[in-house]
Amino acid sequence: MGQPKFEIENSTNDKFYFNLKAGNGEVVLTSQMYASKQSCKSGITSVKAHAPEDSNYKKKVATNGKYFFVLKATNGETIGKSEMYNSTQARDNGITSVKTNASIAETYDLTTA
Repeated sequence: MGQPKFEIENSTNDKFYFNLKAGNGEVVLTSQMYASKQSCKSGITSVKAHAPEDSNYKKKVATNGKYFFVLKATNGETIGKSEMYNSTQARDNGITSVKTNASIAETYDLTTA
């Protein structure tokens, strides 16, 4: 299994976002869109700071009945969202993955700008 990593990418509208990938390559958290690459990097720093605390995760159910979570900063701002899961157990495993991987993940810049 590989190492967990943050990957910074360009969006189609000239903004930046990151994905946190677990060691198996699965995306466990996707950020909001950022206007600058530096803001995106600050978002990664925020994930690392807020990921350890259970109270920063909001467990949710989508309108289609799938489960997901949102990682929030202490000021209430959304830092990132998970993928959709078929069960609460899978969602909770995703939270555990973010908590485990965020602190040790290296950052890779995959942008073209």
